[in-house]
Amino acid sequence: MTLLWVALVGYGILMFLVSPRAADAKGFFFGYDARGRETGFWLLTCSTFITWIFAKSITNAANLGATYGILGGFAYATYYLSIPVAGIVIVSIRRRHGARSLSEFLVNRYGRAAATAFLLVITIRLFNEVWSNTAVVGSYFGAKGSTPYYGAAFLFTALTLLYSLKGGLRSSIVTDSLQLVLAGFLLFFLLFQLFPRVGPGELLQAGEFSFRGGLDILFVAFLQIWSYPFHDPVLTDRAFISDHRTTVPAFWTAGIGGIFFILLSSLIGVYAFHQGLAFTDDAPRVVASSFGLGTLFAMNVIMLCSAGSTLDSTLSSISKEAGVDLAAIGFDRWRGRVGVGKAAMVAIALFGNLPLFAGASILQATTISGTMVMGLAPIFLLHFLPSVPRASFHLAFWTGIALGILYTLGWLPPALAIGDGRYAALLGVNFYGLLLCTGLFLLPWVYARATQAQHARLTALKEIQQ
Repeated sequence: MTLLWVALVGYGILMFLVSPRAADAKGFFFGYDARGRETGFWLLTCSTFITWIFAKSITNAANLGATYGILGGFAYATYYLSIPVAGIVIVSIRRRHGARSLSEFLVNRYGRAAATAFLLVITIRLFNEVWSNTAVVGSYFGAKGSTPYYGAAFLFTALTLLYSLKGGLRSSIVTDSLQLVLAGFLLFFLLFQLFPRVGPGELLQAGEFSFRGGLDILFVAFLQIWSYPFHDPVLTDRAFISDHRTTVPAFWTAGIGGIFFILLSSLIGVYAFHQGLAFTDDAPRVVASSFGLGTLFAMNVIMLCSAGSTLDSTLSSISKEAGVDLAAIGFDRWRGRVGVGKAAMVAIALFGNLPLFAGASILQATTISGTMVMGLAPIFLLHFLPSVPRASFHLAFWTGIALGILYTLGWLPPALAIGDGRYAALLGVNFYGLLLCTGLFLLPWVYARATQAQHARLTALKEIQQ
């Protein structure tokens, strides 16, 4: 156990030494280097890739693999199609609307109220990113609710905050590359421990192809990739920091890499499924522990790297929201103020771990938030439609929020469920909800177009009569 604490402190010191200090607000909020240059292809690819390899994602993928076999791994890997979806759509938004952020796009198209609602949602998302990743780190040091569990989570948060305060987004981008190399190397080390015991062929055949076998959560993931990425500034912020020709290929490369990384990570859980190992919500730790202290240590460092890359990105995103995005809705005096961004970092670091005391499930941070934001799909995917009324945003957005809340409270009718699997209700609300949100988004636009066409016909008829 002492070795794990040494690894945690050593990791924090290493990241602090590697992390550059931002030269100005452009570096702190937008990732420019000391020479004033944008982030290049490889740095953007590596950063986007590892930033979305959350500690909770590795754990969720392994847990689903341990529950359903290889289909569970494919289900969680499907979420990583979100990366190219975000890259393609956001670059299109930049080209068509000249927007420098999603909040600026929303203000210009739907008004300040829409942008304010959106910023509130992504703040909640960032809040969830803190506890859901530190919870994974803490679980390697002690049982939930124990002093070592909380101590590791809080120490990890403090160490990440220290180096994030040095350089904001620039620190996050630079340290991401090192975190990716460490995580990738140790993942292959773990798999080489795994394969002599159970061959890849056996793992790839584990489980059954059915709704009860995890097909429902795979479909949920496929439905959510059209809305899920847009409420995650950890991802979307990176789609605005490089030129168009760099962003799209970088996001495609990061997405494909993320799919393979998560699939390989899920094999750790599939091994537990194959061997019948008992677990609660920590399959990676259970499997690593069964292999011995060395393997547990390697898994711990992987979690530190993946959680660290996500947490420092979360801190940089909340700082950009405070120091840049809020200016779009009226807080113009905060624009570009690094001190405001740093204060926001400290605040979310202090309050973001509070859900640890409530014992929240880390999978809920993905599935429930992804359900609540289903209304973002038509808002951003259909950005090319001309003259969309502001009502379209609110009908789609708030319907999605309402459906997510009703699902969370268990108040939706059982008839909406699709299939007989564990996630039948979740699949149903996402499928019917996405159709409803899209229909409601289009309704005011179709009505406005029909009204305009009718007005044009009446005008033309009057001119003919005259």
